[in-house]
Amino acid sequence: MLKKDPWQGYIKPAKMVGNLYFVGTKPASTHIIDTGDGLIMIDPGYQESLYLVLHNMWELGLDPKNIRYILLTHCHHDHTDATQALVALTGATVCFPKADLPLLNGEIYHYDFRPFKPDVLLEDGDTVTLGNTQVRCVATPGHTDGTMSYFFPVTDGEKTYRAAMHGGVGMNSMMSDFLKERGLSADCRRKFLEGLDKVENQQVDITVGNHVGQNDTVGKLSRLGKEEGNPFIDPTEWKRFIEKCRGNLEKLNRDDPC
Repeated sequence: MLKKDPWQGYIKPAKMVGNLYFVGTKPASTHIIDTGDGLIMIDPGYQESLYLVLHNMWELGLDPKNIRYILLTHCHHDHTDATQALVALTGATVCFPKADLPLLNGEIYHYDFRPFKPDVLLEDGDTVTLGNTQVRCVATPGHTDGTMSYFFPVTDGEKTYRAAMHGGVGMNSMMSDFLKERGLSADCRRKFLEGLDKVENQQVDITVGNHVGQNDTVGKLSRLGKEEGNPFIDPTEWKRFIEKCRGNLEKLNRDDPC
């Protein structure tokens, strides 16, 4: 139902930590980094719920016209559909994983989504810099060939934390039927595991969910200000999250061999 009517997944927006904000919905996470010299948005989500994202930004005092960069984690429509509409409104620069271009251009299989034109094609190790923020881009393929994860600082007063978002951990696009129907290689599972190995031991204070269920976004938002400390700040969560993803892949390999 939420894929058909994604606006039904409204979530009240909030400042997560310092200059990092959640402005998305349950079916499509959207985050804003206020760099002091403009805003970086990670994944605008569905076009049908873009009005909620814009409303959420205004509610937090964030002007959408200050969005300078739109960072896309991968090509799937729940993360990218609102891109072109947002560019028309803001003139923001679109940063997109280069390895997902064949999917964007329909070269590997037909994908029904609203098209857009990337301005910057991201590769492993690239950085996107704006104001006080440098986002490091780490290729973590598997969910799609181009899935990109992002590592960046979050400033809160005199404190600086390190945040990270894995760009895509869903097993749905690595299932055998999905791969066979689209003529894709089961090698995506090996690549996914290698990506987990690459990022597992990174020092991360704030685990940012590519979807709200990945880091209990909704639960943490409900606890903000009601308990000692900030529930989003947990230097142990990233490793647990990666271990859970590894377990999901192991289960997939057992239950659905390719």
